[in-house]
Amino acid sequence: MDYLIGVDIGTQGTKAVLIDPNGKVLAHSYKGYDVETPKPSWAQQWPEPWEEAAYFTIKSVVEKSNVDPKDIKGVAISSLYGGSGIPVNKEMKPLAPCLIWMDRRAEEEVKWVKENIDLEELFEVTGNSVNSYFGFTKILWMKNNLPQVWEEIEYFLPPAPYIVYKLTGEVAVDHSSAGNIGGVYNLKERKWSNEMADLLGIPLEFFPERLVECTEIVGGITEQAALKTGLKVGTPVICGGVDAPVATMGAGALVEGNHVAMLGTSMCWGFITETPNLSPNLVSMPHCVDSHEVIYTFGGAATAGAILRWFRDVIGTEELEVEGKLGINAYTLLDLQAKEIPAGSNGLLVLPYFMGERSPIWDSGARGLILGLSLVHTKAHLYKAFMEGVAYSLRHNMEMVLGTDAKLDKELIIVGGGSKSMNWPQIYADVTGYPVRIIKNDVEAPLGDAVLAGIATGSISDPHILKQWLEFDETIQPNPKNTKKYDQYYEEYKTLYVKTKDTMQRITDIEINRA
Repeated sequence: MDYLIGVDIGTQGTKAVLIDPNGKVLAHSYKGYDVETPKPSWAQQWPEPWEEAAYFTIKSVVEKSNVDPKDIKGVAISSLYGGSGIPVNKEMKPLAPCLIWMDRRAEEEVKWVKENIDLEELFEVTGNSVNSYFGFTKILWMKNNLPQVWEEIEYFLPPAPYIVYKLTGEVAVDHSSAGNIGGVYNLKERKWSNEMADLLGIPLEFFPERLVECTEIVGGITEQAALKTGLKVGTPVICGGVDAPVATMGAGALVEGNHVAMLGTSMCWGFITETPNLSPNLVSMPHCVDSHEVIYTFGGAATAGAILRWFRDVIGTEELEVEGKLGINAYTLLDLQAKEIPAGSNGLLVLPYFMGERSPIWDSGARGLILGLSLVHTKAHLYKAFMEGVAYSLRHNMEMVLGTDAKLDKELIIVGGGSKSMNWPQIYADVTGYPVRIIKNDVEAPLGDAVLAGIATGSISDPHILKQWLEFDETIQPNPKNTKKYDQYYEEYKTLYVKTKDTMQRITDIEINRA
């Protein structure tokens, strides 16, 4: 039998699954780690925890499944959006941590780009605009602030290509990861952009010449990697790319108009299209399937599950104590309390910008805000208002498609940890007005990775077989009464940001200068 492994290197942990030829998950594994935040708006990670987690999770699923390693036909790796990527020297040793998608330190570099680069040309070539979210601005920050590192750099490797290198000894970057760097990748021609690299002052030789499809074998497992993973030497390895498009594919989204919201630490809502350059307010990159023809375009909130985690850790301490004593999940306890709170949380409105915000406002200085507090409000009101704030952010991104050539399906698929809440999916349906579908036994990006490995090795001939494997819960329909109320709150949500953004920036500047 042909068995396949999918691995996703996430922001807070790595997941792996091993599936059989019928898509059945025979084993899964997870290993967590942390994000370094040494200063306000900084977020970085060294690659060693990713590497250790990849070895651990792969070896775990091999052992748990009792599958003979010789029957494992391939393994594919996807990852978080790695921002700058990992700067490595000629010996392929990391010189500095990876400045990940969450990092917002490159504000001066963004200002420089806006003053010195034609943004219309930048968008025309790359399909993207400029923000400290994008990798090319973080690379410019390294150039300006880490001159000794800059002098030693051989490559910038995104997380998935870096792990693929550690497994195979081969240096390559998939089109998905390359496109998401922004600035130096030509989206229409699917190649590095000499023109933009020269204008930005970033040596193009920093980016590996070998660009590969996410359905292409990069190399085989080395002897050293075989010892650490339990895989057979020579087992094919595939670079699956950025996790958001892979998770979207894993949810069965493969044709024009399919759209999926991935609710993890952040929120990525994306759709499949063949039309480049849709909106400078969104992010576009080659899709992980048919990379030369299909584009994955998405809007993303910097924080989604992250603010619920913050709420649990800072405000939900009682629930955490109960979890420790009785084993009842703290999120479940908070969910139960919020279940009876009406739409709008009795007048509460939350801006979920706890780490700045990505699309569509692209404001690194934005900050979280709670408006409308009164003595009638409880912890339950606040928790529901936090969930509603992220749902407003999703709707805000979805509005960016209005007036473009993009066509969206009438139903929205939700994947990730947020889909398991007893309240959040209904809130998404009510706020957006879209019926919501949730996958039973959702394994997110790793399943998509396993399929990519299957396509690359010939074990799977058609990615659409995924749709036969997926089983959905009953569709969640919007509540018209709630949607009508949320329409009003949503307009206030947008207005509130506009009226407070200058104050947010001044407060952010005070903290940055103090630090």
